[in-house]
Amino acid sequence: MSAQTLSVADLAIDHALAQTARSMQFLLDVTPVNADKVRHDFAHGTVAQPSFHYRPLETSPEVLAKALENIDVADVEDATLGHLLRAKHRELGLQIEMLRARDTDDFSALSIELYGGATPELRRQADNILARVHRSEDAGDSLTAPEFLELAHSEIDFYREVDPEIDIHAEMRDDVNGVMVSGNTLLIDRDVVVQRARANALIQHEVGTHLVTQVNGAAQPVQVLGTGLAGYDRTQEGLAILAEIGCGELTPFRLRQLAARVLTVHRMHVGADFVEAWRALVDDGFPKSSAFTTTMRAYRSGGLSKDAIYLRGLVELLRHLRRGGGLDLLWLGKFSLEDLPLIRELDRRGVLRPPRLVPRYLEDARATERLDAAADHADDVAQLIEGAA
Repeated sequence: MSAQTLSVADLAIDHALAQTARSMQFLLDVTPVNADKVRHDFAHGTVAQPSFHYRPLETSPEVLAKALENIDVADVEDATLGHLLRAKHRELGLQIEMLRARDTDDFSALSIELYGGATPELRRQADNILARVHRSEDAGDSLTAPEFLELAHSEIDFYREVDPEIDIHAEMRDDVNGVMVSGNTLLIDRDVVVQRARANALIQHEVGTHLVTQVNGAAQPVQVLGTGLAGYDRTQEGLAILAEIGCGELTPFRLRQLAARVLTVHRMHVGADFVEAWRALVDDGFPKSSAFTTTMRAYRSGGLSKDAIYLRGLVELLRHLRRGGGLDLLWLGKFSLEDLPLIRELDRRGVLRPPRLVPRYLEDARATERLDAAADHADDVAQLIEGAA
């Protein structure tokens, strides 16, 4: 069968939904633009509780909400596609509500509805990591933002040799914090410093996972696979951490960082203020600047629980691998592991196209061995670090 198994009317609804999603810059819009200045002031004791500022919204939530309202996903005829698009429609509506509630008390509750919270099982894993993974690597040599950008361009050039028509980019910006992907572009903070020992892992995380799946999803007849189906973030971030494992560069500090994110989200939800959550991380042995970044990420815009999904997504994918599940279909676009049966159904029907790109790190035969070994530790991820007490 071919993509004609989906009607023109159904594809038009999909395309409209994807266009609405592309018109939003959700993560950019909920991330502070003054984080570096606040970090400096906080470190020097000139502010007690940080106050963050956010970029003006390019499109008002009211306009986005009206555009979304005009997309009638109830009209989708294909049952499988209809389920996927209705869920995405609901998610976009929730994100629009969060933009309306940015930097208010309502934002945190909406964030929990979107991403979930730090479950007791996830907190157990996180506590276990911090209790048993003590060894931390030396900082070593670092890359400046321009040096890391050059590394990113080199990686993108590798994929362009595979497919010269791909549309992905990397650039430095003043209005981002750290390194992140937005749409088809890797955004790099001009002030970011990346440990040389972490650089390849970060490239495989951002380029080899987030941009590769964006390319593959954007090439599908179902365009929402490029912008991301409902709940895709958890599986995407889990895949990105798998990339760090696959290339052999998941470090003790990085695993501790994932645990710290879970515990910081939990502390925020049980009433700790910014300073209390930051102090708890410092007491756990995190450098003050790193603790600030982790705390800022959780407390931004009024409370964003997204950071708990990194460890959760990793655990879910390790269990998927342990049960004999594969990763091949997960490269087709951005979607959640829960939707894998529906994606498999569309693929079986010939609706979907093969991936244009496959992550570079998988070319190394040792990557599969590392992932297979990691799957054995799905219930005790502290063991991903050799020598954990």
